[in-house]
Amino acid sequence: MAICNVIRDTHGFSLALENKQVLTVPQRCEEDTNTFLWEINQEAPKEYAVLMYDAFGKMGSNVEGGNVNQPGSLQQCHSAHSPTFSGQYCQVFLRQESVQYFVGICVPDSCREEDVETLVLYGRLQFGQTSLIPPLPSILVNQSTQEMIMTHCLSRAIAPDASDVICLFVCCLMIAIPLAATLFTTIIRWHRNREVGPSVESSCLNTGLNLYGTLKTNGSSSSEMKSSTSEETDSTSHTPLCFPRSCVNRCLQAFSLHNTSQGVLTTFSGGGYSSLNGIRSLSLLWIICGHSTQFSVINNLDNYKDWKKTVERSPLYVFAISGPVFLAVDTFLLLGGLLSAKTLMSSITRAEDKLSACLVASYIFKRIKRVQPLHLFIMCLTIGLISLIKWGPYWFPLIETMMDCKTYWWANILLINNLLPVHEICIPWTWYLSLDFQCYATTPLLLYFYRLNRGVFAAVAGGLLLMTTVAGVVITALMQLPVFEPSTMTSYNYVLQYYLKPYTRYGPFLIGILTGIHLMTKKDQLLKRKWQAALGWLCCLLLMAVLVGLAYVLRETPSYPSVPHALYQGLHRPLWALSVTWIILACEEGYGGFIKSFLSWGLWVPLSKISFACYLSHPVFIILYIGLQETPIHYTDLNFMYLFLGHLVLTLVVSYVLTVLVEKPYLLLKCGRT
Repeated sequence: MAICNVIRDTHGFSLALENKQVLTVPQRCEEDTNTFLWEINQEAPKEYAVLMYDAFGKMGSNVEGGNVNQPGSLQQCHSAHSPTFSGQYCQVFLRQESVQYFVGICVPDSCREEDVETLVLYGRLQFGQTSLIPPLPSILVNQSTQEMIMTHCLSRAIAPDASDVICLFVCCLMIAIPLAATLFTTIIRWHRNREVGPSVESSCLNTGLNLYGTLKTNGSSSSEMKSSTSEETDSTSHTPLCFPRSCVNRCLQAFSLHNTSQGVLTTFSGGGYSSLNGIRSLSLLWIICGHSTQFSVINNLDNYKDWKKTVERSPLYVFAISGPVFLAVDTFLLLGGLLSAKTLMSSITRAEDKLSACLVASYIFKRIKRVQPLHLFIMCLTIGLISLIKWGPYWFPLIETMMDCKTYWWANILLINNLLPVHEICIPWTWYLSLDFQCYATTPLLLYFYRLNRGVFAAVAGGLLLMTTVAGVVITALMQLPVFEPSTMTSYNYVLQYYLKPYTRYGPFLIGILTGIHLMTKKDQLLKRKWQAALGWLCCLLLMAVLVGLAYVLRETPSYPSVPHALYQGLHRPLWALSVTWIILACEEGYGGFIKSFLSWGLWVPLSKISFACYLSHPVFIILYIGLQETPIHYTDLNFMYLFLGHLVLTLVVSYVLTVLVEKPYLLLKCGRT
């Protein structure tokens, strides 16, 4: 990748380089380039020269609507072969006035990136008297001079390094282990069925059933994207294999698909709080819809300006990257806080009402066991895919800003990647796992204060809620941040200083903890009359509408410290969490009506059980789709609806497989004696 800062006018590039250095091109590159240029200027050029010339990017229509990139044809360039060289696809990134764009060019593969930069810089790529990389015409852009930002050539070869090989090996191993365990346990079952009688087999299976129920009861805790709230209690319907109670055999049972696949697709919701399945599933769909649009909009639309006018300012598109689309993340934080409090309080009850250091350590360990196996699998899979796939021209801008895994992988292991600068985050959508774990680790401390003294607990909880609110207000005011940033990464400070940080995002999780404590300790219903429920629903729905509507009123980034922007930023996430809390409480106390029926619909249960895998895997499919594109995507409502549905179907299928192969085995894994 070569970067420079030079200016080109309509007649060619000026020689006013920063280093004033004379640049030379290797003889082989120069000869091959001259051969190609001589050939295209002939009356009957050879086929390879026609292909290379035709592969150059050319200006299309609707430049005013945002169609400024000129990708050309990568495959056509790579299909060009002369007797002495082949076509090599490169991108020249340019700036013309305020317009930034790239042009795809096809040059001999004997030229390196710096050689390509020199050829472009000195205007060597000519067809007759016309440049093969002409500037945008003055009728579209007032400034006719071009500034070269950088050049980048796409490699034809696949060359994974040692870290890529290790990551792919880890992925294969994590898939092979449960498959091998399933094969082994199947063989054992077959042999036992031949050797033992029905009565002995029945007794054996009953013993295994009790063991499996113990394993499941002591399994992992719930979370914001946990498979389902019923996973802690649904094990009694399983029938595992009969093995002696040894660690090896328990591991075989935990990894066997006979056990991990059972109950995932059931529509029965046990364990209470059935409305959480619907809330979790709808929030997940909201996030997938938002990401399906966001990733495409960043750099891959040919009518971005048209999209911006139509979508970004309209509340009708709030579920598709318009307005505060990622309020769904705050819903997940709320559910995470609620379920973390519920899980820990249940563990304390089983431990004879003692909150010991050992219990807290077990609570944290189970959370790590719950999150990290699938997290590390997705990280390794993404690193491996990057090295194996021949990406298209729209992949490069993403790879440089989104996938810095070779340097900062350790932050994902330690679950602190949300504390790094944005451009250093490995697998950027995993920032949420780090944020959630950091919040999750505060639950034991808050429950300690709750059990110690209710007054102290109220002071601590109130202080934390005030702190996170004030932090959002102050940071927004001082840095003049927007209240949301749906489509582009134009405000670096918004993501770096506000969006990813625990001190600005803790409010919904804290409200979730308070909600969980209330649900676990309540003796009487909070709502005693129907008018109270009606008033609560009215306030809840009005508050949600106001929070969404104000985001559009305050959509512009302020040029000065704005009090309305700051107050909205600090308050809207806790208030959204309070609104969702009302929905949960009303449904649990019998005042949910048709909303309760909808949120408790059996279809949400299996989706909820694979929701964690869905969250981690869906960006992989979106990135694969965008990264392999050779032409820009054209925005229409119909096109983006099909994109969302396609990504969703692939995500659901693969997430089921990942849930039973990678996620659930570690939830069931336990080698200690029961």
